[in-house]
Amino acid sequence: MQNSGPQTPRVRHRRRSNEVVQETSKANGTHLLVNDQNKYRSMLIRAYSSVWMIGGFVFIIYMGHLYITAMIVVIQIFMARKNSFILLRRAHEDSRLPGFRMLNWHFFFTAMLFVYGRILSQQLVNTVTMDMVLYQLVSKLVKYHMIACYSLYIAGFVWFILTLKKKMYKYQFGQYAWTHMILIVVFTQSSFTVANIFEGIFWFLLPATLIAINDIAAYFFGFFFGRTPLIKLSPKKTWEGFIGASFTTMISAFVLANIMGRFQWLTCPRKDLSTGWLQCDPGPFFRPEYYTLAKWFPEWFPWKDMAIMPVQWHALCLGLFASIIAPFGGFFASGFKRAFKIKDFGDSIPGHGGITDRMDCQMVMAVFAYIYHQSFVVGQNLMVEMILEQILMNLTLEEQQTLFMKLGQILNKKMSAQS
Repeated sequence: MQNSGPQTPRVRHRRRSNEVVQETSKANGTHLLVNDQNKYRSMLIRAYSSVWMIGGFVFIIYMGHLYITAMIVVIQIFMARKNSFILLRRAHEDSRLPGFRMLNWHFFFTAMLFVYGRILSQQLVNTVTMDMVLYQLVSKLVKYHMIACYSLYIAGFVWFILTLKKKMYKYQFGQYAWTHMILIVVFTQSSFTVANIFEGIFWFLLPATLIAINDIAAYFFGFFFGRTPLIKLSPKKTWEGFIGASFTTMISAFVLANIMGRFQWLTCPRKDLSTGWLQCDPGPFFRPEYYTLAKWFPEWFPWKDMAIMPVQWHALCLGLFASIIAPFGGFFASGFKRAFKIKDFGDSIPGHGGITDRMDCQMVMAVFAYIYHQSFVVGQNLMVEMILEQILMNLTLEEQQTLFMKLGQILNKKMSAQS
């Protein structure tokens, strides 16, 4: 039965231009920390969480290389679980694809086996050198490590093809591509962190600390002085915070490199997987060089010369990258969150969001620190270490003994000729 009464005409309200201006100003103005009504409460929550994180981080650093590596692995698993296996998961489609989620984890642990096998193979061989049975077993594993990882990947590839279902192709191929992107963007980048750890905790700790200092300094400078928006992807980021954090990070890099460079526990590389105390020659980068101050310094200045470690100049390069380039990892994460309309990647850390929210810049920084170290810090003896690594991985014990005997004979002949 139709209603024959008078009908109210439908009024269509047009959006006024001043509403658009108001939204724009909100995106660029009221989101700034200086205008946030709850900023002090948020700061206290953030500070409380930071204290606990820093305390736990310092304890793990004290425990040593293996514990730091375990921490990185746990962080990677949490990041992969949240980003790849939950964020884009659709319960309806997954219910029609039993075991499909397990395939993602198969690719993840295959990538983990490949990357860490390549990074830690030498340390593993050095650890079991004294045990003949373990040494032979590990040597075989290292020798056939690549073919084993490739076989696992191909098995996953075949598994994926066999699970394809009609009307589900788009979702399945989307998940396949998404998983590989996460392995490249998240897992592979953060795995460089482990390589830095075994080159010396210094090369892991200093870059990670600089990112934390830059983040904290940007927060406080933006908290008290932020007025000019920096980038639309992160409305709370300001130029004042960015510039203030850059100066703070550069100064911190120079000072912290001098402090950390004094401890062998932080500077010595770890050649095996043991947990014992380290002693080594710190090398020329960690030996202070003395510079006489210019004559124009006032006479009342207490220091006439200054001791500077060469590594402090390298630390300035790390600080520059942490100040200018690494924050773009955070901008990338902000754009990603906006694309999927989420505030944070999680809520496991009060005031900070999830683990991924704290690791976005760290991943970018870890890759740069590793590449910089390999390019400008590692000495010429790298070739000797590479040759020894190939000998230990590819020759049997009998072949290594034969090589040792022949090298001894050659050296004896050369020494006899010189005398």
